[in-house]
Amino acid sequence: MSGALAGAVAKTAVAPLDRTKIIFQVSSNRFSAKEAYKLIYRTYLNEGFLSLWRGNSATMVRVIPYAAIQFCTHEQYKKLLGSYYGFQGATLTPIPRLLAGSLAGTTAAMLAYPLDLVRARMAVTPKEMYSSIIQVFIRMSKEEGLKTLYRGFTPTILGVIPYAGISFFTYETLKHLHAEHSGRTQPYPFERLLFGACAGLLGQSASYPLDVVRRRMQTAGVTGHTYGSILGTMREVVAEEGLIRGLYKGLSMNWVKGPIAVGISFTTFDLTQILLKKLQQMSSVQR
Repeated sequence: MSGALAGAVAKTAVAPLDRTKIIFQVSSNRFSAKEAYKLIYRTYLNEGFLSLWRGNSATMVRVIPYAAIQFCTHEQYKKLLGSYYGFQGATLTPIPRLLAGSLAGTTAAMLAYPLDLVRARMAVTPKEMYSSIIQVFIRMSKEEGLKTLYRGFTPTILGVIPYAGISFFTYETLKHLHAEHSGRTQPYPFERLLFGACAGLLGQSASYPLDVVRRRMQTAGVTGHTYGSILGTMREVVAEEGLIRGLYKGLSMNWVKGPIAVGISFTTFDLTQILLKKLQQMSSVQR
């Protein structure tokens, strides 16, 4: 429950920026802050304010189970690795801490991937093309085949390993260092936001080129491209747009969006966990 709420709150907060980033990622248009602002403003004028959240329903359908699975399995992987390496009741050392995050992200991505692809399709197409999440599934299955639902799966997994690993590792490490130096076992909410922002900045920067490749492969059916493999997609993007402008397109927006989203996500998860534990303790006392 804590993980699901964390994912929903974080993704809804940055949905307009996320949609804008995806549109640039899957096109050959040059990215800049000015062009991103123009795109957001044009979308608002032509399609209305709520259109900035187009595809967010698909995002919620994906991110709620994804975040719930990721946070839940992260706790379980920490226990398993702690037991394996002999750290019961203690903070994991750096390598197991990194591994727990990577395993959690990989597990969640494998189970929720088709919903991520649907969300990407809805973000880059006009609302007349796909009216609902179900219609995206039906049309893709009929027109492009069922295997299309896992197009871009490999770069997603390759990207989520460093992203989730570094994000969880950074957040857990900063909390551990904070406890050692401050003498407080629990950081303040603004400190959690800051730790999460650092985690998001490092994690997303490390995996960003694979995120671009993933989006290109996911939306190939509606953009007129035929991306067949990770290396082939990278070569085509670099040839047409250059290394930095192609594979790192929209990264500056991600440096704004990513830290905000990850900071909100980790903070919401921790605070919800604390609240639920207090409620559980209160109900136990009343009994």
